[in-house]
Amino acid sequence: MSIDQERRDVVSRREMLLKAGGGFGALALAGMLQNGEANAATSSPKSPLSAKLTHHPGKAKSVIFLFMDGGPSHLDLFDPKPALDKLAGEPIPESFGRVITAMGEFDSPIMATKRKWKQHGEGGLWMSDWLPHTAKMADELAVIRSCWTNGINHSGGICQMNTGTQFAGRPSLGSWVTYGLGTENENLPAFVVMQEGSGRVINGARNWGTGFMPAIYQGTTMQRKGAPFADLVPPKNIATAQQRKELDLLSRLNREHAESREDNSDLDARIRSFELAFKMQSHAPEAVDLSQESAETHKLYGIDDKKTEGYGRNLLMARRLVERGVRFVQCYHGAGSKWDAHSNIEGNHSKMCGGMDLPVAGLLQDLKQRGLLDQTLVVWGGEFGRTPMSEKGNGRDHNPTGFTMWMAGGGVQGGQAYGTTDDLGLHAVEDRLHVHDIHSTILHLMGVDHKQLVYSHKGRPERIDQNEGRAYKQIVAS
Repeated sequence: MSIDQERRDVVSRREMLLKAGGGFGALALAGMLQNGEANAATSSPKSPLSAKLTHHPGKAKSVIFLFMDGGPSHLDLFDPKPALDKLAGEPIPESFGRVITAMGEFDSPIMATKRKWKQHGEGGLWMSDWLPHTAKMADELAVIRSCWTNGINHSGGICQMNTGTQFAGRPSLGSWVTYGLGTENENLPAFVVMQEGSGRVINGARNWGTGFMPAIYQGTTMQRKGAPFADLVPPKNIATAQQRKELDLLSRLNREHAESREDNSDLDARIRSFELAFKMQSHAPEAVDLSQESAETHKLYGIDDKKTEGYGRNLLMARRLVERGVRFVQCYHGAGSKWDAHSNIEGNHSKMCGGMDLPVAGLLQDLKQRGLLDQTLVVWGGEFGRTPMSEKGNGRDHNPTGFTMWMAGGGVQGGQAYGTTDDLGLHAVEDRLHVHDIHSTILHLMGVDHKQLVYSHKGRPERIDQNEGRAYKQIVAS
């Protein structure tokens, strides 16, 4: 049975209350309402976040999306271009046409890269000396050099990489995954978002929101200071039984209020969030307790070094969450567009790579040695790449027409590069993958056909790719 068919069998709250008869306790009522979606295959009730059937066998059960906020330079990390050195100081050849850039400096001269390049792993993947640790995991990486997007600035680029469009109003990738597959642990959030750095990701909650979908599928943000989740520890003077009674009363009042507001998904999500928060008080403290990990594991993620501690903690947390059945974890690095190297790319990317490289390699190694990498899809990338032309003499502008992302684990064939850009790395030219294709490919690796994952909005069938994407199956391991 398709995911769509399951959703046509949803029972309304009012009908469920009538069938239930009202003669059970508040806790049972909350449980029934929590499990408000009928499983057509077994006729047993289940929650909107319960694990769903896939369309086809998929190896990936969870996703960890490593988002480099600001746009890392593919030309200095994964996509070597000897022509940059050869043509350094000269304008872009006329054969490339008029190039539109975010800052308008399309006539700027080509800038050489100062990186040293080397092939790594059995597959011989080219990587620069800015990534010495990730290079050790080269045979796990499926490097996609032919990505492109429409967003020329950060707001549009980040929004499109997360939601498929430059404009507000559509569900995020994590929300689509959660809607389509649910979660394997209803005692923890299905979709978790972590930010690293002193800034905030542009667009904020729009990047992990649900758009026109019910708010139950939105991402839950973890705090950067203090307890990872707010209000996780109950007051010491309130016993569990007392808290349960208070929650039952609140749930009953909220349900009565919601009876005449069935279309208010925010209210429904808030009611369900109270129940989730109660469950998390018992389960989340253990899940986010990094002190349970060995000193060796902390070192693997760079938690023992101030330079890598922040992102290392987030990635170790991400591993612990997917290990416990969380479906989608997004880990922003350099929140506040810290990768945005309009000037001094040497200083900027040296710092950013220094804080990211070791933790990312540690995550891949840790997942692999625990037997989790095959079922966990790790995605790395930003909202766009950088231009071959210089900006301000020693930086690079935004480049949405050709850039690099990579995937690892989760059923991908690693140790290879897929697709190409032109000789200067400006445009994707072979096996071009738009953001819609990237999203469709991620779903395919999880066993979901993006064409069949449909949400009906105002009578229109909506899909993650807006009917424009394709799954890039060349990347799938045989």
